[in-house]
Amino acid sequence: MKKLFLCAALAGPALMACEREKRDFHHQPAEMERKSPIVMTSLSAGPAAASPPADSTGKSYENNAYHISQGKQLYSSFNCKGCHANGGGDSGPPLMDDKWIYGGAIANIVQTIREGRPNGMPSFRGRIPDEQIWEIAAYVRSMTGNVPKAAAPARNDALHPGPAEQRRPASPPVEGGSVPPSAQRPK
Repeated sequence: MKKLFLCAALAGPALMACEREKRDFHHQPAEMERKSPIVMTSLSAGPAAASPPADSTGKSYENNAYHISQGKQLYSSFNCKGCHANGGGDSGPPLMDDKWIYGGAIANIVQTIREGRPNGMPSFRGRIPDEQIWEIAAYVRSMTGNVPKAAAPARNDALHPGPAEQRRPASPPVEGGSVPPSAQRPK
């Protein structure tokens, strides 16, 4: 009994020192969200398009691996692949290049998802909760490599040519080959 008490006394401060990331696993339904005014923009292509005001909300989603991975799942669940494929474009524009009609900032992507765009992009206002829209936008930004490498998700296992890395048989290291002629020193 004395040992158990001693272990509990030593483990208590150690456990209290651990800081955990706080996550909200239950999103508000889209109907319960605060009603934000509809943002009117010129909806014109090019660099003169109006951009939403910058705030720190986007950074908190772009720098968080959990939010980006949730956005990856939501991208598939809401059938964004139906128009944008795996980011390379299909009937919708590609999301993996550096050419963005309405701006590539996360706030612009959120606005596009929420309000829609003419000629194809539907509005998801009231259908997808704001937090999930931000997560999808963070994932879309990760497709172009615009998020920190530590937070970016890996490629889907289905897109790899072989089995998932953790499902491959263990193999010994392969010794290096010969030095190619281009890397050899001149004689």
